[in-house]
Amino acid sequence: MSTEEWKTDFSRHSVPLDEFRSGGPPRDGIPPIDEPRPVAIAAAEEWLEAREPVLVVEVGERARAYPVQILVWHEIVNDRLGGRAIAVTYCPLCNSSLVFDRQVDGVGLLRFGTTGNLRHSDLVMWDDRTESWWQQLTAEAVVGELTGTRLEVLPSQTLSWDDFKARHPDGDVLSRDTGHDRQYGANPYESYDDPGTEPFLLEQEADRRLPAKERVVAVKERDGAVVVPFSRLARDPVAEIDVDGVPVVVLYKRGVLSPLDNAAIARSRDVGTAGTFDRRLKGRALSFEPVDDGRFRDRQTGSTWDVTGRAVAGPLSGRRLRPVVSDQQFWFAVAAFLPDARIVG
Repeated sequence: MSTEEWKTDFSRHSVPLDEFRSGGPPRDGIPPIDEPRPVAIAAAEEWLEAREPVLVVEVGERARAYPVQILVWHEIVNDRLGGRAIAVTYCPLCNSSLVFDRQVDGVGLLRFGTTGNLRHSDLVMWDDRTESWWQQLTAEAVVGELTGTRLEVLPSQTLSWDDFKARHPDGDVLSRDTGHDRQYGANPYESYDDPGTEPFLLEQEADRRLPAKERVVAVKERDGAVVVPFSRLARDPVAEIDVDGVPVVVLYKRGVLSPLDNAAIARSRDVGTAGTFDRRLKGRALSFEPVDDGRFRDRQTGSTWDVTGRAVAGPLSGRRLRPVVSDQQFWFAVAAFLPDARIVG
């Protein structure tokens, strides 16, 4: 780790400085997108395949898709949506997608970039106001003036391009007009998510309760996290869990490609995706079972729901479950930061 050319206050830190590793590129060598140019759905049809993954963010009545084929090259998008300043982040090495509010109480509006460093193989960001360093997976400043400050994490969900279009026909999408010349659609981390391979620059032994690169749904709770492996969801696409006393449902659907498999994302294997929701509606906890075509049915009313937590048919048609902040990471990343995570299923 190099500290040259940084104005960061390295005397202030909440984690040991020797845990940081250079990932190779310098500061902003993986360039964040600072002037995103969204386009209408029709304009992206020619370069997005039906099952390609997009990270979907909703703020108020606005919905925007961030194609992972773009995020994999940039890792951070400093954007505004629905009047809110957000940072859309993706760490390919952990397969972690998190969206933050860039307006921080007592600090102001932050612009984020990539430090070029990793900790536990995870993206370490920096802000342009204090040059503090921020850990993506914990949403916390860990080095510098703002050490201990946390970012608000906003709900987001990975969907297929087709599912985004169906759910948000009036939504828009981050375009390839980024101001940078990159091979969008190509995967610079070919075969990285091969289950038999080891994580990059993970300094400690990976927790062997699950394969290191098993995809999991991770929901943080007071004393750690609840983890549902994708291998379990592939067998039974509904998982009902308790998170700090809140009844939560995880819904899984096939039909989303891995961005970290084939050299061409559009030819990668199907890994599916999941949504995580508070399963209470008007104070009543619903229970769910899978039906055909990636849909689900609640046992209380017989209404049909989709993977975005919306009722699409039946007595509750048009209603929506409240999204719960979660992420679809590799297991090693969850265990590195939350070693007491409990595994369901």
